[in-house]
This record gives sequence, structure tokens and C-alpha cells, in this order.
Amino acid sequence: MGEQKFPEPTAGAIIVNKNEKILLIRSHKWQNRYVIPGGHIELGETMKQALTREIKEETGLDIYDIEYLEFQEFIHDPGFWKKKHFIFFDFVCRTNGTEVTLNEEGQEYVWVSLEEAFKLEIEPYTIKTLNAYKKRLEEKD
Repeated sequence: MGEQKFPEPTAGAIIVNKNEKILLIRSHKWQNRYVIPGGHIELGETMKQALTREIKEETGLDIYDIEYLEFQEFIHDPGFWKKKHFIFFDFVCRTNGTEVTLNEEGQEYVWVSLEEAFKLEIEPYTIKTLNAYKKRLEEKD
């Protein structure tokens, strides 16, 4: 693939299981820090279709109750293994599963409470997403 000419849109999600735990994946692409799963939106896909496909590819999980959370701009941040310009569309969704099958992008995974998540080595964009989720939960109370 040649040099990037346009920003690449991506969809990622905080996945919540029946025990109210969230899934984080350690990724070599993010300096071995924890991230939420997700990936590129392909031509002809909606964001939700891309998210459903990417989550299945990266974790083996089926998701539902997909809700938009926020977007973030990522421009040539050295925290990623390649020089890239992304637009992150972040969601919250649910799953009935807890058995995760990682593809080559993830090195390990954890199911943790939101409070436990903040104690892990998380990359900064995921921290922003978790904070947005925490704020949404507080607003619902």
C-alpha cells in the first residue's frame, strides 16, 4: 500500500458482557498497551456493519445494542506503529459471550470493570473513550 492520501475512518467499541465487564485487548500495534477492538470501515459498509465485522474478526464475539459514543481525530501520533491519520468512531455495545478468540492483532485480552480498566496500561485514545463511557453512565444515573 502506498502513502496515505486521506484520513482512514475506523470503528471501535467498548464491549460490555452480561457481568458488566468490558473487553480490552493488548496490541503490539499500540506499544503493547490495551485498546478497544475495532478497525477500518470498508467501502460500502456502514459504521455499524464495519464494527460488527471487525469485532467478529478480532475477537470471535457477536455484538448487539450498538450505540454511538464519540469520535476522535488521530493524526500521525507516535503511539501507533505506523504513521497514520485516522478518524475513530467509537461505540458501546453488548455481547452475550465471554470466550474470546484473538486474531494476530491482539496478544492477550482481559474482561475488567471500568474502574479496573483505568489501572491497566491503556493507550491514550482508549482512555478518552473509557472516560466518555464513564460520563455517559454517570449521566444515566
